[in-house]
Amino acid sequence: MSITATPSEFRNEQSRFLDAAQREPVAILSRGTRRRAVVVSPDFYDRAVQALEDIEDIRAAAEARKEAGEVSHEDLKAELGLS
Repeated sequence: MSITATPSEFRNEQSRFLDAAQREPVAILSRGTRRRAVVVSPDFYDRAVQALEDIEDIRAAAEARKEAGEVSHEDLKAELGLS
């Protein structure tokens, strides 16, 4: 992450930093070194959230496969109320 700003710089030049955030994340630094916030484009945010949700779904599916064992076709139909 190469674009950084102090809170006062961000307040004074919001438009410039928001435009920059459409291309790459902008870190808002506290006391010059500690990241206080990161501004990203809506597209970047949506892709990041989707990736995290996908990872969680993959982990949940893997866990369910470990716990489930084998279920017969007839048992599955009965459990789903399709008998």
